[in-house]
Amino acid sequence: MLRIAVPNKGSLSQGSIDMLAEAGYRQRRTSRDLQIADADNDVEFFYLRPGDIATYVASGDLDLGITGRDLAIDSGAEVEEFLALGFGRSTFRYAARPGTVDAVAGLEGRRIATSYPGVVRRDLDSRGIDAEIIKLAGAVENAIALGVADAIADVVETGTTLKQAGLAVFGEPLMRSEAVLVRKSGNGDTTVLDQLLRRLRGVLVARSYVMLAYDVRAEILEQAVELTPGIESPTVSPLHREGWVAVQSMTERAGLHRVMDALYDLGARGILASNIDACRL
Repeated sequence: MLRIAVPNKGSLSQGSIDMLAEAGYRQRRTSRDLQIADADNDVEFFYLRPGDIATYVASGDLDLGITGRDLAIDSGAEVEEFLALGFGRSTFRYAARPGTVDAVAGLEGRRIATSYPGVVRRDLDSRGIDAEIIKLAGAVENAIALGVADAIADVVETGTTLKQAGLAVFGEPLMRSEAVLVRKSGNGDTTVLDQLLRRLRGVLVARSYVMLAYDVRAEILEQAVELTPGIESPTVSPLHREGWVAVQSMTERAGLHRVMDALYDLGARGILASNIDACRL
């Protein structure tokens, strides 16, 4: 039976549970459930603290885990990222008071406050920068004003909190994180694992695409297909109305309305977009 760790709380928890449920796996009903066995799929889920998941997986006690890329790296555990899951995204940036540090190279010999020392150490080492890292549990934006640090490294969304603290970001992001599936380095593949990966990838595709259907005159079919090429090729069927065909094609959700407008301008009619609940490609 495949043993998988799932975040028990925090921003990654509900996203993980929703994705696994969409992939056809049984999930816990209440937050009091610490583990759930899904005998039909030969999988058992353990609900653990997100920051501990990489450690459990690295020890070999669990086969796989869903956690944040930032948490996996920060733990220092020897796990490898197996699949990016597309939710729980965050961006890590350096920040300091304007005029004090305005480039990553300027961090040499400085004090950097962060809640993610492992993430920061990896980035500094990759740049050959020697700096003191000060670990704080939270509210790192106050560290400079209190004289604890010269710069900070933290998750930045809008930057409003930093501006209120009189700080400005500098340099390229030191990390872009999201929820990832991790495993112990070197662990072999299994049939159950292959099935899990197919299902999760199917969820990712289903969330990114819609099924677009429309009717179009046969003489402009090729122009329409250029707009909706599909994954491999669209499905084209003749209509009872002479000279017209029906087209079905998987289309990226992000550009959906632009494509629908272009089809309408071309002369297509009956343009319908439907969600895809599941798929295997």
